[in-house]
Amino acid sequence: MELQLDKPIWLLLLIPVLFYFGWFALKHFSASSKVIKAVFVLRTVAVTLLIVALATPSLFSPVKEEQVIFLMDRSASLEGMQTAMTVAIEEAVEAKKDYQSIAVYTFAEDFQSLLPMTNDPQPLPAELTVGNSSHTNIARALELASNSGDTNLATRLVILTDGNETQSSAIESLNRLQSERLQVDIWPVEQIAKNDLAISRFETPPRAFLGESQTFTVAIDSSTESTAKLIFSANDKELDKKEIKVVEGQNVYSYSYPANSEGLQKYEVRLETAKDAYLENNSLFSMTEVSGNPEVLVVNGGVPSPIPRLLDTNNLSVTELTADQLPSSLSAILRYDSIIFDNVSGTSVGEQQMTIIEQAVRQFGVGFMMVGGDQSFGLGGYFKTPIEQLLPVEMEVKGKHELPSLGLMIVMDRSGSMMGMKMELAKEAAARSVELLRPDDTLGVIAFDDKPWEILPTAKVADPENAVDKILSITPGGGTEIYRSLQQAYMELEDLKLQRKHIILLTDGQSATSNDYDALIENGKDNNITLSTVSIGQDADRNLLEQLANTGSGRFYDVTDATTIPAILSRETIMMSRTYIVDKPFYPVVYDSKWNNLFAEGVPQLNTYIATTAKNTATVALESEEQDPVLASWNYGLGKTVAFTSGSGAWSGDFQSWSKWPEFWNKTVAELQPSFEEIPFSVVRKEQGVYTVEDPTHSSAILTIAAVDEQGNEIPLQTEPVAPGKVDVKIDAEPGLVFLSVSNETGAAYKTGLTIPYGDEYHPAEANMSLLTTLAKRTGGQVLETLDVAFRDMSYKSGSIRSIQLIVLFIAMVLFFADITLRRFGLPAPLVKKKATKEKDSSPMAIDQLIKAKSKK
Repeated sequence: MELQLDKPIWLLLLIPVLFYFGWFALKHFSASSKVIKAVFVLRTVAVTLLIVALATPSLFSPVKEEQVIFLMDRSASLEGMQTAMTVAIEEAVEAKKDYQSIAVYTFAEDFQSLLPMTNDPQPLPAELTVGNSSHTNIARALELASNSGDTNLATRLVILTDGNETQSSAIESLNRLQSERLQVDIWPVEQIAKNDLAISRFETPPRAFLGESQTFTVAIDSSTESTAKLIFSANDKELDKKEIKVVEGQNVYSYSYPANSEGLQKYEVRLETAKDAYLENNSLFSMTEVSGNPEVLVVNGGVPSPIPRLLDTNNLSVTELTADQLPSSLSAILRYDSIIFDNVSGTSVGEQQMTIIEQAVRQFGVGFMMVGGDQSFGLGGYFKTPIEQLLPVEMEVKGKHELPSLGLMIVMDRSGSMMGMKMELAKEAAARSVELLRPDDTLGVIAFDDKPWEILPTAKVADPENAVDKILSITPGGGTEIYRSLQQAYMELEDLKLQRKHIILLTDGQSATSNDYDALIENGKDNNITLSTVSIGQDADRNLLEQLANTGSGRFYDVTDATTIPAILSRETIMMSRTYIVDKPFYPVVYDSKWNNLFAEGVPQLNTYIATTAKNTATVALESEEQDPVLASWNYGLGKTVAFTSGSGAWSGDFQSWSKWPEFWNKTVAELQPSFEEIPFSVVRKEQGVYTVEDPTHSSAILTIAAVDEQGNEIPLQTEPVAPGKVDVKIDAEPGLVFLSVSNETGAAYKTGLTIPYGDEYHPAEANMSLLTTLAKRTGGQVLETLDVAFRDMSYKSGSIRSIQLIVLFIAMVLFFADITLRRFGLPAPLVKKKATKEKDSSPMAIDQLIKAKSKK
């Protein structure tokens, strides 16, 4: 055992301290009392101990054991080398000493254990665990490996890699570790020579005008001479195909194509060749903003909308699609400046499409309008969806209408085939229905497999949170038996005195038995019970479920996209629990708004609308006699949204024959257009995953940046301001297309598409010997020629370290306390008594001397 000081420099304080106490001892010690002398010694020792404590003292107990940890690079750049590395490690282990333990880990972007720390190594697995190999992160491997095993032992890390790191910094990681007993050896591994063609660059003009010729530039890096096909696509549709010959090195090609469509255009180039090492580096994307007339997308609910015929097509490019044709990628949505949903049901629009539209409005300034109808707003199942979030109105009606009493039974399939996303979405849908019900509504939930399971007894919704918890706890079970569960649901409702009684049956399978459903349903109709059915997936008995819904006076939903299940149950619950359609002619009240001039000579009569509630910051332009919003608008993020709760057809009554009806729609579309100033902020790739965003006009101080992928998911960003109007942005995203929204403090904004290229892992390169040599030298390690050298003796000692800093501080504190006690109370009592006795013994002698002196006189 030996004493160690982690910060010995503090011991320099002993020089002035000892000089001071030495000077005091020479000058005053001999003439001082015993109390002063004792205090002097105590104080000298206490101050010395305090200085030693500052030096962080510890006791080191040495042991002989050591550990050697092998880190094997299994990233894509070393594909095919893993077997050779495994064999090299197994051969090297034969040189292991008895007191040495080994472990083997593999790393790429992640970190995995191949052989846990052991003194008796077993043969390594023949096949490595599949992991994320698209990056090389040596830094993470260093930090995780150094903290594995026994951190008190001398440790040698042996890294088998080409050193071409693509994530983090191994040098920075080494600076953080700073361990005296950690040594890094390197065994360089060279990439296997492969025939590879890679698209290293794809450029299209950032902006173009409609009909303008655009130049596409493609750079291809090739390791050999070859032939290939270049395939160009525009908005996911093939545009052109070229046969090319490539030579070794870089090949650059240029082609011209006219800009045929307006809006943000997504271009892709793809490379096809017979033999290629990596497919990951064979495609790249690019974005071009094609200027022209504003693009308006009108989405109908299956019946052609009259709105396109009312719009000014000379100044607007209008596209009409059905809900089934609605684009499902952000790049396709961003082609349009505004989107109008004309009586579109939420059950025909997936949750992901709603999320994409919400992001397009909030982050990129796309305008959105919802037009009423029997498939729209609350009746369309938009409650608590991203579409409701962006609209200026809520689907909920708050206390202005007399709502019917309701009894709702949800009969949900929990068979084994529902396991996974279908079950989770079904539970979410049922939970959302609970939130839609009022306290006086009655609810029951039955889950079934081969028999019914009562999840919620049929009763009023007294505790919604508890009801939701019970629904979310449903787990998959066995087979499928529909009839008994449906029969139980009818029995639960038939005797209840309610205005509306409704059953929703949801299943993805076929019933194991066949019973008389018609008699059951007809008897239920006599008790005012209706039935709707939801068929999920290909295996459901569509014919039976559709027949049940028709007989039960309900609705049948054939679901192919499981994400629409919540919207379906929301729609069913709302239709039964709330009177949303107000069907009586009225003259709307006009408020101050952008539409005011249209109503200067009066406002026509409307027939019907869907009752909603305006949000707090919304602007209401038209309102019903019941104070429900008919026309409302607001700003949502960078975009604008409008809600028109009446319809474009018969619901709009006299508006259809109104002379300003076309002007109303053109004015509304104009209001939906982005109103912010657009600055073409520059976006430049700084390094892999890091981009510099800058305001070229130098008019910005603060930049706000958001990134969204094709599926509408917001991507987390790390931003670091470099200068006013200049920011470095770190984006952790998979290769592909990302959309950036950039805005400043004045409201100016810019949207652009950003290509996230394949990683540098797929760029063939020689081993990075500069990095590898630095790692070895910084830790006293070696660049190895053979792996068995890794088991050489280590220059560092193994052992446990126990800090004694607190013990030293405690002793110093006790000595200081003794110092204070002596100075306050003096020496202990026995010493005082002894002194008093000596004084007493000397008193008679002193008196005799005084008497003798007096007698001499």
